[in-house]
Parts: sequence; C-alpha cells; structure tokens
Amino acid sequence: MRGQERNGWQVRNVPAQNVRGRLQAFLEGNGRLGNTVRTVLIACAVALMTGHPVVRAQTREERHTLQYAPAPVDNPLKGLVPYAGDVRDRFPHSMEFDYLPLSALVTGPDTYNWKPLEDLLNAVARRGHQTVFRVYLEYPGKPGGIPKHLLRRGLKVHRYLQSEDPPKYIETPDYSNPELRRTLRAFIRALGQRYDGDPRIGFITAGLLGAWGEWHNYPRDDLFASKEVQKEVMDAYEAAFRVTPVLLRYPAGENHPDYVPNHRRPFGYHDDSFAWATLHTGRPDDFWFFMTALRAAGKDALEKWKRYPIGGEIRPEAWGRVFDPDPGHPDIQNFRQCVDETHVTWLMDSGMFGENVPADRKRRAEEEVRRMGYVFHVPEVRLAYLPDRKVRVRVQVVNRGVAPFYYEWPQQYALMDARGRVVRQFTARGRLRGLLPGDPPRVWEKVLDVRGLPAGTYRVLLRIPNPLPDGHPLRFANAEQDRDRPGWLTLASCQMP
Repeated sequence: MRGQERNGWQVRNVPAQNVRGRLQAFLEGNGRLGNTVRTVLIACAVALMTGHPVVRAQTREERHTLQYAPAPVDNPLKGLVPYAGDVRDRFPHSMEFDYLPLSALVTGPDTYNWKPLEDLLNAVARRGHQTVFRVYLEYPGKPGGIPKHLLRRGLKVHRYLQSEDPPKYIETPDYSNPELRRTLRAFIRALGQRYDGDPRIGFITAGLLGAWGEWHNYPRDDLFASKEVQKEVMDAYEAAFRVTPVLLRYPAGENHPDYVPNHRRPFGYHDDSFAWATLHTGRPDDFWFFMTALRAAGKDALEKWKRYPIGGEIRPEAWGRVFDPDPGHPDIQNFRQCVDETHVTWLMDSGMFGENVPADRKRRAEEEVRRMGYVFHVPEVRLAYLPDRKVRVRVQVVNRGVAPFYYEWPQQYALMDARGRVVRQFTARGRLRGLLPGDPPRVWEKVLDVRGLPAGTYRVLLRIPNPLPDGHPLRFANAEQDRDRPGWLTLASCQMP
C-alpha cells in the first residue's frame, strides 16, 4: 500500500482487486464482529474499490477563554452626542446631532429639497460618525420654520413670547389646518422612502410638533396639536420607517389627557431633561418626569427599551456638572441611577465638548458614559477541527451594558497568518439585535473553509464592521480587542496541518 497526505489527513490507497478476497477472509475469521463494525468495513471496501480514498477523519475541539477589558467610549450608536461639528479632540463620540427647519426641506406641495439634510449627513459621515436629527416647524428665537407655500395659502400662525430665560418669540402654526396636516404626512412618507435604513443615520427624533419639535407648547398648551394630528404623524412614521429607529418625546398610555397612546407603538423615547427631570420623585408636580411618565404609561412603556432605543439630552443646567462628585445643584439627579433606570443609549451634552474640560471630569464622564447602551463581551470561543480542512467557530457573546443594540449588523471572521496578513475572510449573520443585559450568552457559529491555505499557525479574528464607510467599528469589551489588527477581536490561534 502507498500512503499519501490529502488536505492534511493521512490517506491509504489499496488496489481494488485485492480487497474482496482479503475482506472475505477477514469477516469469515471474525464472526463475532458487531454489525456497526461490519458496516464500516464494507463501506471502506466500497470506497477503495471505486477509487475513492479512505480518510481517517478526527474532530477535536479547543476551548479558549478571553479576558474582559473596558470597551471604547466611542463605540458606534451610543454615548454622548455633540451638536454637529468637528469636536473629535474634545470627548470620544460616534454620533452628532442637529436640527433642520421643515421649510428648508419642503419647498412646495410634494416638492422637496434634500440638499440641507444631505449636506448634514455627508459632513458628519466624513468624520466617521452617524447623525441624529430632528425636523421642526417652530423654534424659539428662530422664525421661518414653516414652509412658505402654507403661509401663502393662509395658514394661521400664532406669534408670542415663549417662556425661556430670556423670553423669545416663537411662531406656532394652526395644527388643525388640513393642508399642514397633509404636508406633514407627505413629508414623513417621502423622508422614509429616501432615508429609512441609510447608514449615515443613527436615530431620528420625531419632531415636527411643538416648540423645538418636542411635542409641547408650554406655556401655551392650548396651541399644541390635537390627538388626531398626533396620531396622523405617528401613523406616518410607523409606515415610513422600518429600519431606522424613530424616538418620541413623551411616553403615553391609555387615557393620557394630552397625548394619544404610544406605549405599544414601535417607537423609542427621548428624555430631553435627563438627570434633572428623569427619576420618579413621588411629588405630584413632577408627573411629567420621564420615569414617572413611563410608569403611568404602563408595562409596555417601561419595557420599551428592550426593543426600541431611549435617547435624549442632559438638561443644560447639568451639562458637564452631572459627572462631578458634587454637581453643585440640588435638582441634578444621580447620573448612574438615571442611566440604570432608563436604559438610555445616547444623550446630548454640549458641556463635555467645550474647551478646557477638567481632566478629572472627563475621566469620570468616560467611566459613566461607557456603561450606556450595549457593552458586548466575548468570554469564550470554541474551535472544532472538522474533516476536509474546515474549522467550526463558536463564539459566546454577553451584554454587560444597560441596553441592547438596535440594528442587525453582520459579523466578519478572518484568518491572519504569521506575517500579520489577512488571508481569508468570511461573513456571518449571527443575531446581534435584542441581546439584553443579563441574558444567557448568545452563541454565534460559523464554519470556516480553510482548504487551499498552506499549513501553519493562523489567528482567528472577529469584527462587526459599521455599514457606514469609515464609521467606527463595533468593538468588544475584551483585552484581545485590537490586539493584532485595528477593529478586530482576536479569538484564538489555530494550527492548520
């Protein structure tokens, strides 16, 4: 017989004419052989007679334990968010926020100018970031948000001083106007057709209604949109956006006096008085505080975070100061407790993006912000060496953050040789979305076909690329993250024969 190597496994070829006689004699002299053994021997004989080699396939498995390490603060789609602009040297971040007036995008009935939004998205994307944006009709101190064709058609507008400090004039349209309502529905439909799932966009706050698009006209609550108009806007968003998350300002359950129910709608929420009016106090006047409103809206609202994101803005009076041991104001609430109770993923805070932020404040902020949203950690990986030079990779993933990830991004595996070159890549689609904090480890499995690669030692790598070109890759809370290649998690080394 002659021995030879095929794909790293020992193979023996036997002349077919010798097989029948030898097998017949062997079986007759070993009558006590079990049926399984006889079956295997016969199969081997058939393989040899047909000219196919017999492969002595052995499967072995290796278990590798990975170490925890803090994840980057600027992981994608989470953390602190500045207003749009290049402040990459100030505080780690992966998103930027901005407002847009409806009048800049709607130039006539069913006529749109997308250039202002395109300019914003492209400028932010060039910095490797995703955009959060809101479109408004009314903004204190910024007239002109209402499309001009509506004004020409006689839309009634209320102009009055808004209760800011100092007070500013604001222009509130008559939300019951049929032409305005039709314009809002058509705009949302067109926005979704063009931008739903656009990788440049992280989240959209619903906007459009009320001062700053925050769905209130305090102190002129009598001018705010009716429940019928609110429902039309939510219906339009629900129909237009199936991928990109849309966030509402206020939770509302059945029989809310001011808002149409949204507790069972596929929307997240944004708390724009975070760490100031977030925690439940039990005081009657604080009925509008975020956690109090969630409680009043019921269990579906309280558990929204499991499927839909929570975002918002740290109250301006607490910007930066909220990360100090003594924030210096009795109304500033404990940031960590607010994060834990709301399961918040992202927050605006211009204070941390100013110049000359104290180093101690920045360090504390990074520690707290890192906990927001998801924190994915890989505690273990198993490699199984299969026949025909294939390797099965099983990766355990746990979430050590406060919220899940709200998109479904595919994974990529790679093999890196001893010279640091990626010699082969593989795409996988293990589920990423919906892995909750405290859930059992989710297992991702992928079989890597390594046929054709030279024998040697390879490192198995994993990454979750950002669909935004040059966007921040999603990085794991592991000491092995970026160890051998930027953006990649080193899982294990494997020996290919």
